[in-house]
Amino acid sequence: MVIRERAAGSFAARTTCPTTRRGFLLVAAAFGVCVVPPLARAGAATPRVAAIDWAMLETALALGVTPVAATELVLFRKAAVEPAVPDEVADLGLRGSVSYERLLAARPDLILISPWYEARRSALSRIAPVESYSIYDTGRPPYDAAVAATERLGARLGRAVEAARAIGEADGAIASARSALARLQGRQVLVMNLGDTRRFRAFGADSMFGDVLSRVGLPPAWAEPTRFGAYPTVGVEALAKTPEAIVVNVGPTPPSALVGMHESPLWRAMPPIAKGRFVSIAPVNPYGALPAAARFARILAESLSAVRDA
Repeated sequence: MVIRERAAGSFAARTTCPTTRRGFLLVAAAFGVCVVPPLARAGAATPRVAAIDWAMLETALALGVTPVAATELVLFRKAAVEPAVPDEVADLGLRGSVSYERLLAARPDLILISPWYEARRSALSRIAPVESYSIYDTGRPPYDAAVAATERLGARLGRAVEAARAIGEADGAIASARSALARLQGRQVLVMNLGDTRRFRAFGADSMFGDVLSRVGLPPAWAEPTRFGAYPTVGVEALAKTPEAIVVNVGPTPPSALVGMHESPLWRAMPPIAKGRFVSIAPVNPYGALPAAARFARILAESLSAVRDA
């Protein structure tokens, strides 16, 4: 095996003798070292990127970079929806159980993770250089962190112009939502994700949903401590603590939960529900980056247009 490093600050380029998928796997198994194809293909200006973290998948796509591989794409297309993931992106399986064989076969030059996947850095770095971008930290609103991650990744991939455009689009979506929701300024909003007819997950000020709410002038109603922005499970009776709030359920939601909710006497008795201040909106990635923030702002503005002021 011959290992050749490019100039400092660039992606590492390594050449290996085997050119088949089987060959790459055998080399990796035999030597236990990082097996990465050369950085640049003829005419290619952008490295081949793989994304383990969904927020980084969103960010790469927002920069106009199509990853060669990413995780749980079937679920991403249902739960996050945007940005659209091209069919040619290889699916690496579960975020918590990445297929290293598929990742190796995708031959990435760079692997994107978040701090949630640091335990896998050593294994991933045997395939390609790994970079981690932090957006979600306990107690810290994530929007500014998403902006910083977009700028950093844009600089890393030579996409600074695209990064500025992505940031501008997200800022613009929030500004438009703030204008559209002017009549509701100052009203508390409780963002939830229904699990069934009796329980939901609540999102606080340190979630992307809560951060966007604050930016459009609608304070997050959930005040209890959260973990990375969400309170995992709470009973519907908790809605009685925020009688004046507008309640927004973010999908995906089990259809049976929505049906059962409307049939539940307890649910209908909760003040926000009884007063008609409930909407259920399309899915948005709760742990996304700027594309998720922009999507939530747009859908929120559309969905709250018919909500009562009282």
